Amino acid sequence: MIIGYTTGVFDLFHIGHLNILRRAKEQCDYLIVGVTVDELVSYKGKKAFIPYEERAAIVEAIKYVDKVVPQTSMDKMAAWEKYRFDRMFVGDDWKGTDTWNRLEKEFAEVGVEIVYFPYTKQTSSSELRAALNKLNQRQ
Repeated sequence: MIIGYTTGVFDLFHIGHLNILRRAKEQCDYLIVGVTVDELVSYKGKKAFIPYEERAAIVEAIKYVDKVVPQTSMDKMAAWEKYRFDRMFVGDDWKGTDTWNRLEKEFAEVGVEIVYFPYTKQTSSSELRAALNKLNQRQ
């Protein structure tokens, strides 16, 4: 059995999120999804519009997802030690970064394959967030 793992904030859930989950499930038998807790969202200097419990419930309801876990740390190797996944799925906007180059080497040592998926360019949480902020400023 191939166990897959991916993480995300999954705030303002959109087609890009669904695409990652669908593509991940196509490449594993059991998909674990780490949903970033509210306290950790601040690493991006942002605040989630939707609270963690609701974001986790939305992701859990997606038919491609077998298990939702809280992502309480950015330490992907600690997640592997806990969940022992075989494949890690991530958007290709991270490919080639120092962090992911390092993670590729670390994961290769324990037999984990990193699979990059194309970033969905037509919709992003950042764009949705900006539009909502503009609406709030007008009111």
